[in-house]
Amino acid sequence: MVQKSVDAVAYSSGDTPPSRPVEWGRIAAHLGLAFLVILWTFPTVGLLVSSLRDKDQLAVTGWWTALMSSQRNEVARLAKADAQVEENSVFHIRGNLFEPGSGRSVISFGLRSTQLDAARPGDTLSMRAGGMITLEQDGSFDWVSPTPFTHTRGPRLFYVAAISPQFTFDNYVEVINAGGIGRSFVNSFTVTVPATVIPILIAAFAAYALAWMSFPGRGWIVAVVVGMLVVPLQMSLIPLLRMYNGIAGWTGGESKTYLGIWLAHTAFGLPLAIYLLRNYMAGLPREIMESARIDGASHFKIFTTMVLPLSFPALASFAIFQFLWVWNDLLVATVFLGNSEKTLVLTGRLRELLGSRGDNWEILTSGAFISIVVPLIVFFSLQRYFVRGLLAGSVK
Repeated sequence: MVQKSVDAVAYSSGDTPPSRPVEWGRIAAHLGLAFLVILWTFPTVGLLVSSLRDKDQLAVTGWWTALMSSQRNEVARLAKADAQVEENSVFHIRGNLFEPGSGRSVISFGLRSTQLDAARPGDTLSMRAGGMITLEQDGSFDWVSPTPFTHTRGPRLFYVAAISPQFTFDNYVEVINAGGIGRSFVNSFTVTVPATVIPILIAAFAAYALAWMSFPGRGWIVAVVVGMLVVPLQMSLIPLLRMYNGIAGWTGGESKTYLGIWLAHTAFGLPLAIYLLRNYMAGLPREIMESARIDGASHFKIFTTMVLPLSFPALASFAIFQFLWVWNDLLVATVFLGNSEKTLVLTGRLRELLGSRGDNWEILTSGAFISIVVPLIVFFSLQRYFVRGLLAGSVK
């Protein structure tokens, strides 16, 4: 008390209090966290920029060059002789190599692919079909001849084009207007919502029993649940499918149904759900449970009126995990639903849009952002519970 009084007097008299030491460890941790955030943001930024780029530019240059002009070797076939017009006894074939608004300009041109730098915009070259051609920077050309043109096939003109940066929503329009996208959205919701709710309900009951009810073999059950977390989905997928098909054949039902994929996602999601919820519920205050038991409340009453409301952060954490996993799933949906037009989910529809040889791969960028709209809404709606529930269920 005497020392504190002396310090207070010293500070009040104008003396400078001792400075706090610099917490280098804390600064390093924050810098490392910022670096990881930036590192994981780069792919998303690249995906967004690519989804807004023109297809031609996207095919030849990376997203980091989106704000720079690019060069591309191209070839154009000129018009036939029937497109000529006569002016003052001179015959002309005029046109433009570029479509309006293409953002292209000519850097150089030639009559062969090996002579792309034979002439510059505004220069004139002699054509093998007769006459002289002049090509301007904007792509307009004037092919002039003192005698009528007689060629039946337009000659090719090779040139180097400078392409200015272009951003467009055409990729999004193509994906949205593709046939079956709306139905695939509905199918994805039909699969995802029950496949998220069902394992949460089952896991909540199981987690409460493993946390607060005493019965023989409880420890072994917890050990089995933890062990099932390391079982790869791919190893259990085929045995589970064969088992389900056998049951469906024995009962005379169809094998490719929504019920099958609901059960599959429930089976794959239950170990993690039980693990998280059980550890969270086990950390709830024991005094509350004992007080409720003294007042005569049953386990079901305690579970529904006390444990579930207190466990909402953990429930929200698993709901985000399960929703994201099921919404983005393609493997399980393909195996249990197939590729039928009536049951094809959104990820399967985007795969179909690529074509058999991936010819339309550029629409993957816009398709990815369209598909993550719903998961983003779910995540930001529940994100305040995410970290709290995840940590509470993992470190107990």
